[in-house]
Amino acid sequence: MNFDKDLDARGLNCPLPILRAKKALTEMQSGQVLRIVSTDVGSVKDFQAFCKQTGNELLSQEEGNKEYTFFLKRK
Repeated sequence: MNFDKDLDARGLNCPLPILRAKKALTEMQSGQVLRIVSTDVGSVKDFQAFCKQTGNELLSQEEGNKEYTFFLKRK
């Protein structure tokens, strides 16, 4: 999947992946896609809730090799 910005949140625990994603999204334009890679197992539910609360779209989430990859589209 194509993305406009990349965020490496590996090794960070809740709430840092969400806070860094929120900051990155504010620097992006509407419709742009942010890719986040995290190792925090809690980030799966966190990003689902974050998108519901903020109106950003969770395009996909993948798990592999103890890493979680999320693609968020800025509202």
